[in-house]
Amino acid sequence: MNPTVRRAGAFGAVGALALAAPLLGRAAILPFVLVAAGALAITHGPLFELFARPADREAGRLRGLFDFALAATVLGGLSVFGDLPVTVFAGSVLLVAIGNLGAEVVSVRSSVAPTLGFLAAGAAGAAVGIAGAALLAGDQIAAGSLLLLCLTGALVGALVRSMLFPRDEPPVLFTVGLVLWFLAAVDAGADPTAVAVAVAVMVVFGVLSYALDTASLEGVLAGVLLGLVTIVLAGYEWFALLLTFFGVGGLATKFRYETKLERGVAEENGGNRGGVNVLANSLVAVGAVCGLAAIEAGLVESPTALVPFAFAGAVATALGDTLSSEIGGAFDGTRLITSFEKVPPGTDGAVTWQGTLAGALGTATIGVLAFVAFPDVAMLGAVVVAIGGATGMTVDSVLGATAEGRLLGNAGVNFAATLAGALAAAGIAVALGLVTVTGLAL
Repeated sequence: MNPTVRRAGAFGAVGALALAAPLLGRAAILPFVLVAAGALAITHGPLFELFARPADREAGRLRGLFDFALAATVLGGLSVFGDLPVTVFAGSVLLVAIGNLGAEVVSVRSSVAPTLGFLAAGAAGAAVGIAGAALLAGDQIAAGSLLLLCLTGALVGALVRSMLFPRDEPPVLFTVGLVLWFLAAVDAGADPTAVAVAVAVMVVFGVLSYALDTASLEGVLAGVLLGLVTIVLAGYEWFALLLTFFGVGGLATKFRYETKLERGVAEENGGNRGGVNVLANSLVAVGAVCGLAAIEAGLVESPTALVPFAFAGAVATALGDTLSSEIGGAFDGTRLITSFEKVPPGTDGAVTWQGTLAGALGTATIGVLAFVAFPDVAMLGAVVVAIGGATGMTVDSVLGATAEGRLLGNAGVNFAATLAGALAAAGIAVALGLVTVTGLAL
């Protein structure tokens, strides 16, 4: 057996200790405490060779095993001494441990991306952990909830592992655990049919995006994750707005692509959008969806009527900014937004009248869709959404001219702009009396 696969299998066996948590009660973290102690004590021999990574051999310590066991101990502590469900603890640990095994097996035995191996194996590991812990604890878990937790956790873990921490399990484990904790707290996905339909819709969307070359593998997975969460926690009408951004924004990258490539302003990799780009433009909107779920579950007190404005304002900003940059980048006459001086195409913070017009049409489109989709958004509300999107577009350009490359990267600018668009739309709605602390104003 390949040493890398054998090591991943050994880590998977350690992860399986989480299944004992329902039986051990307050001592649920003890197995991982012992593993962490053993990782510090073992410096040679068969066990050292089994668990050691190249960096561990250089250091003479099983740091990887220690970090994994310590992370599991901390997460288990949130279960033993806090409110984190034992099913989430077991499912998260097994998801990461078995997911890593799947990634290593795939990378050794086939040409399939290891991220997909992690995704498939991680979902299976989560299912074993969650269902097994529930069974041992004498609890029941709805099929829809189990499906949602497994798939969402696997998608989150695969993305975090691929984009940020390919060889560092603790951040992946903590991120997965916190996301699943939230979904369990809002009791998401109780209807298995609804979850299954949402999964099917997002799989079709992901396959089309990849086939049309509008998104990379990570971009597809990020879109599937965000769409799945939006559909399950809010509904298809909310997803329609997000899908408009994904679809129209992805196609806009192909507009006069060769011209933009010659100018040095085209998206890399043939115009397909990566996971970081998708997340930076969509996290605020999906955060609003999660806020809605938290409000409806009684975890947060806030008027639900405010959420559609924040959500639509963020999506309007994302679509408007994408159209502005992708359409405007194909034309001459670029001017810096802060001084209006002529600058070369591709300069951060530069705008064109063609791009600005395209962006305005994008924000107006989301405003109209919000009017159609949300009962709380009347005609004036649609205008508010468009204004919020235009505000976010302006913030994006100003930050591009003043902070991008110095204080913020492109992803940071996009995130800040969508946040500004969400806050602007929500704030204007309140200022105009469209939303009050008790809901819609009469």
